[in-house]
Amino acid sequence: MTTQQQEEEKRYDPEDTTLKFVNRQDDLDPLDDDTETLKAEMSCGHAVTPESLTGWCRSLLDQSQFKFLCPALEDGTFVKCGAKWSYQEVRRLAVLTTEEMEHFEKTMAALAAAKYCEYKSCPVCETFVERKDRTNLSVLCTVCTADKGQRYEFCWQCLKQWKGPGPRSNRCDNDGCVNHDLEVLKNCETTSLPQVAGVTDCPSIRACPTCGQRVEHDKTGCKNILCPRCNKEFCFVCLKLTPECLETSSYFTACTEGVAPRQTSIPTWNRN
Repeated sequence: MTTQQQEEEKRYDPEDTTLKFVNRQDDLDPLDDDTETLKAEMSCGHAVTPESLTGWCRSLLDQSQFKFLCPALEDGTFVKCGAKWSYQEVRRLAVLTTEEMEHFEKTMAALAAAKYCEYKSCPVCETFVERKDRTNLSVLCTVCTADKGQRYEFCWQCLKQWKGPGPRSNRCDNDGCVNHDLEVLKNCETTSLPQVAGVTDCPSIRACPTCGQRVEHDKTGCKNILCPRCNKEFCFVCLKLTPECLETSSYFTACTEGVAPRQTSIPTWNRN
């Protein structure tokens, strides 16, 4: 499919009576001044084009977020709408192509599984094993234990037979057992947030302060980000939860305490 064909598909049918068309700015694009492109109203009341909606929802998937929330600001405020759009609504108003639908649905399924399940294959018998205690890297495989007639545990991090004392949350005693997520946090490049005044030299990757999920900022919009795993919104700059951060700053201004340093540990999610 050519680029021209894709662009032609990313237009609403003006004869479609099931959509509510509006003649105003695209709420997902604050710089929009196009008065010719047809815009439709989402269920939350904000106006979009197929292109802007597709782009925003793709960026959410790229940030490991599989719930589609409206980023538009309420009139005259810095408060985000935050309304949740169903995939069915997004699929229709974004005018997704067959290829785009396949990408969206596969990505959403993978992200949902990563959020709600904590399973890995045992390195010996390949049976799926659930890790119930996220603070303990030592995991018991009941199948191997039964087959071998003795307790068999493996390391959730390096997938080798457990070596050393336990329980432990950082590593086992096998050579090369390292937390790759932590290494990424320590060594990632720095970035700036162009739309947030005064924010430069911020680590480009963060761990959610609530659940430890690794996230990146797409460098657009405000400094706050919604974690795809625990759905907590936090400031990418100071790492405080949004309500606390906004007590002394705003979505588009630098935090009073500046940029939080690189993280040296990953928070453990307590779901209770």
